[in-house]
Amino acid sequence: MLTAEQEKWISHLSNDRKVKIVPFDPTSQEKFERVKSVIQSKLGEGIRVEHRGATSFGISGQDEIDVYVPVAAELFDSYLALLTELFGEPKSHYPLERARFVASEAGKHVDIFLTNKEHASWLSGIKFENYLREHPEILKEYTGMKETGDGLSVREYYRRKIEFINEVLSRV
Repeated sequence: MLTAEQEKWISHLSNDRKVKIVPFDPTSQEKFERVKSVIQSKLGEGIRVEHRGATSFGISGQDEIDVYVPVAAELFDSYLALLTELFGEPKSHYPLERARFVASEAGKHVDIFLTNKEHASWLSGIKFENYLREHPEILKEYTGMKETGDGLSVREYYRRKIEFINEVLSRV
């Protein structure tokens, strides 16, 4: 079951483009560390930069590294400007919620998300990933869901993924 907001977001995704799921890349952590260093060189050593998503769990995924920079709402716009200097215009931007930048590190696609650490979507993501870390059997189910998504349309893949996440969050 998806919320109205989730349905709206899903509807903008491609129904033609296909998702490709690949095995875990063991070099992901070192690539993340290099991207983290670049971000911290611009934003300061004290800025929180987190490795999240499939590669942080060591599971199959879309051959990308997800990097998150969670900040307080009052700092969002200033960090948005600094990250734009580093990575160019964001590929998506939801004011005071999140902005997504795209980079590459040693041939690996990297999504960099500036996120409002007080926003419900960030807090839900934290709850979901903590639950996966505490329940390896659910992480295994999640991995299977991702792997069976290989070849689905982007829209259908994300529909299934969000439904899975919502179901898990209903337990927390």
